[in-house]
Amino acid sequence: MSDKLDLLDEVDSVINPKKMLDVNHLIYVLLSVLLVIVVLFPKIYIQQQIYFMSRDISKLKGEYDTLKEENRLISSSVESIRYKNQILDTLF
Repeated sequence: MSDKLDLLDEVDSVINPKKMLDVNHLIYVLLSVLLVIVVLFPKIYIQQQIYFMSRDISKLKGEYDTLKEENRLISSSVESIRYKNQILDTLF
């Protein structure tokens, strides 16, 4: 019986060899992951900073447009009041 088991073990080891993971393989995987992180992190960080800056710029552009329109309305109002004052001063 023991001979059969030994023979089956040997045949099994030939048919299905056991793949052992060694320290070198682990180091290669960790270095690969570290390399990917080192390459991708700056790209992600820069894209995120560009997104936040563009969002701030868009907000400021909206406020600028609003203030510009308010300035135009106030200028026309001042011009209207100035015109009325000049007309009223000449009548009286």
